Amino acid sequence: MTTATDAAPRVDYSRLIEPDRVHGSLYSDPAVFADELERIWYGGWVFVGHTSEVAQPNDYVRKQIGPQDVVMTRDGDGRVHLLANRCPHRGNLVCDAPRGNSSSFRCPYHGWTFRNTGELLGYPYNKGYGGKGKLDIGMGAVPRVEEYQGFVFGSFNPDVVPLTEHLGAAAGEIDRLVRLSPAGRVRLDAGWLRHRTRANWKLLAENETDGYHPQFVHGSIFSVTGSTIGPLYSDNSTAVTRALGNGHSENDLRPEFRKFAEPMRWFGTTESRVPDYAAAMRARHGHEAERILIEGAPHVMIFPNLFIAEIQVFNIQPLSATECIQYSTAVQFEGAPELNRRMLSQCIGSVGPAGMLLADDTEMYERNQVGVGQLRPEWLTLRRGLVREYTDDDGFLVGGATDETAMRAFWRHYTKLMEAR
Repeated sequence: MTTATDAAPRVDYSRLIEPDRVHGSLYSDPAVFADELERIWYGGWVFVGHTSEVAQPNDYVRKQIGPQDVVMTRDGDGRVHLLANRCPHRGNLVCDAPRGNSSSFRCPYHGWTFRNTGELLGYPYNKGYGGKGKLDIGMGAVPRVEEYQGFVFGSFNPDVVPLTEHLGAAAGEIDRLVRLSPAGRVRLDAGWLRHRTRANWKLLAENETDGYHPQFVHGSIFSVTGSTIGPLYSDNSTAVTRALGNGHSENDLRPEFRKFAEPMRWFGTTESRVPDYAAAMRARHGHEAERILIEGAPHVMIFPNLFIAEIQVFNIQPLSATECIQYSTAVQFEGAPELNRRMLSQCIGSVGPAGMLLADDTEMYERNQVGVGQLRPEWLTLRRGLVREYTDDDGFLVGGATDETAMRAFWRHYTKLMEAR
């Protein structure tokens, strides 16, 4: 029997996280990962998927919340549910297919069947239970499910704050993305690429708004392709890194795009190559269309696992302290077939199996994971840009394009969650 004195001591996060550095063990300690599951992945809001993935009644798709296997369903009345993929009888996986359309699920072990809302429909040889209708044991459900602009979030914590409170200012960045659709809707139904990475999930979350690495990690690609992305992340760039609160952050590239004032430069093309899209946007937004077409899409990391990288979306899900899965898909704008084809092609070229960008990043994640396992030095520094950080008119901390403002904000929020009792 385990007693309180036998239990492992609690991790003291105040000794591992300082304003300008973090301890390497935070990326590899199983005890830290166990705490993260409890307080972040099961205790807070986590991005799960998009309503466009279950567009029709009775559509379903398998998803994850951390290591938990869940099924996102749309019932016959159009409501979206997140069900624990586990039979309440003997724990077997109820749903094996990655996606499909069905009003019910049947457990392959003993034939128990469930509605796509999780309710128990029936069980074979019911006399063993005293007859039909004697059991009221449904599939488990994620207690809190909410969506914002079609982005579906779930939480195992029934008392979690409202989703809009968690999103805060980051909701405005999702709005920016949706505004780029001539119909005011985005879809994430192009299919998800699955990248399994031998690295801690936080290394990925930190990297997504790290403007210091692109010139080095992706420099060869920029030079070969003649990309204009590189100069966006330099000491000469007018772009900024902004902490949006609640662990969210963005690389705000709009100052650079405003400087050139060229519609569609943010997408690496010109208006003349997507004339139908530009015309549709002007018809919808009027005089505002020019600004929208110039400023483009957001580059935002929404704590803990949703990354919107202009034309693609990433969903980070941890498996253990040293391994995670990163799902990626191309953004598709409703009413923009001309642009969608290009976005899908660019997504494949950058994060597909033979893509150029994500291969570079994954190599860095895995090298980092090996590095943090070394004995010395114990700490990782986060001080870049600390001396030039400032607060903007909206009360957000802002740093230069290459500063580690976002990482420091991530760890401040992380500390708050992990020290909560």
